[in-house]
Amino acid sequence: MDAMFGRTKKKDAGAKGDPASRTVTLIGKPGCHLCDDARAVIEAVCAETGASWEEKDITRDEELHRAYWEQIPVVLVDGEQHTFWRVDAGRLRRELGA
Repeated sequence: MDAMFGRTKKKDAGAKGDPASRTVTLIGKPGCHLCDDARAVIEAVCAETGASWEEKDITRDEELHRAYWEQIPVVLVDGEQHTFWRVDAGRLRRELGA
């Protein structure tokens, strides 16, 4: 994990596989307008690609709070940090292999 930004190192790019086997995680908090924007992009891209997605509330998880508080919303793909603050649909599609 990169101590400065609380993110994990990228795994081997060859292990990505089919978009339908990928999982996108949105880490955010209630009442966050950037989280709402990120959720809309993630929902649309995952519906298009077949990837699954989940949401985690930073206010309910102390470890996530310590790691990502200043970056929310944070988007993970298969447990690795993909982006924070703003989600670019095209970039997320490419990351998912679509």
